[in-house]
Amino acid sequence: MKLVPLGDRVVLKQVEVEETTKSGIVLPGTTKEKPQQATVLAVGPGGNIDGKEVTMHVKPGDEVIYQKYAGTEVKLDGEELVVVRQSDIVAIVEK
Repeated sequence: MKLVPLGDRVVLKQVEVEETTKSGIVLPGTTKEKPQQATVLAVGPGGNIDGKEVTMHVKPGDEVIYQKYAGTEVKLDGEELVVVRQSDIVAIVEK
């Protein structure tokens, strides 16, 4: 299946979290926090949203950082995805 976002929505896949610290300590699953860094999978068309013109600034493949409690979590074909508004994305990570 394919998830196609509408309006100013963006579909994100969270980046895998490292399971050990730099010093080699393994973190148990209960203490792990979900990452706020993700890869953009799909981008909505933008357009006129709530009376304002919205231009999309991210594209599929971009690595981004988004707000901590933003978005809607979706499970599709065994993958956990997050759908957020573009305004919930705070930065694009350039490498």
